[in-house]
Amino acid sequence: MSIHVIGVDAYALGWVGVELRDGAFGRAVLASTLYEIVAGSSGAAVIGVDIPLGMLPDRWRTADTLAADQLGPRRGSVFRVPPRAVWMEPDFAAANRLCRELTGAGLSRQSWALRPKLLEANALWERHPGLLFEAHPEVSFRTMAGEPLPFAKKTWSGQARRRDLLARHGIVLPDQLGPAGQAPPDDILDAAAVAWTAHRVATRTALSHPSPPEEDNGSKIAIWY
Repeated sequence: MSIHVIGVDAYALGWVGVELRDGAFGRAVLASTLYEIVAGSSGAAVIGVDIPLGMLPDRWRTADTLAADQLGPRRGSVFRVPPRAVWMEPDFAAANRLCRELTGAGLSRQSWALRPKLLEANALWERHPGLLFEAHPEVSFRTMAGEPLPFAKKTWSGQARRRDLLARHGIVLPDQLGPAGQAPPDDILDAAAVAWTAHRVATRTALSHPSPPEEDNGSKIAIWY
């Protein structure tokens, strides 16, 4: 039976997904919401998502610290996820204030900008247990390479290296992706890396930060790779 998985990355205009069949490229899709991808994913064993899934009630997540520690020059691509209540605040000022009260450190505006997509993804994660898993592209690429990548994902060298790593692991991205080709190259590469991890989750070969995952009310919080 064919193993069908999807890797999804958030980008400025919505979400881009890369589908794999038995570990090889199937197609790429664009959607304005993550819900559209999940609703159209009939038969997918796993959907990997490059956005935090799960927040703790009163502290930072261990997953983010462990992932960042593995990435060397790319550690800045991982942001720490503050407690759940911070995301429920109505605006950045209130969220930043509560984050400081709970953790002793502030919240970045870059993190807060992800709030709509983070809340959407977490609602779907809770609705579809066992289908959505969190992955981080840089952690996936680091695993493929066996070392942190020296060049950032928006550079020519960085994109060439990432595309080569995907190909070496059986994911050959075609030059023509249809409408999905309108997405930025780094987001497509990130979605493909997340799909690679989704396939590892589906075949039970994936690892996680932390291992075992942190638990909160029955939910398992981890970055898979």
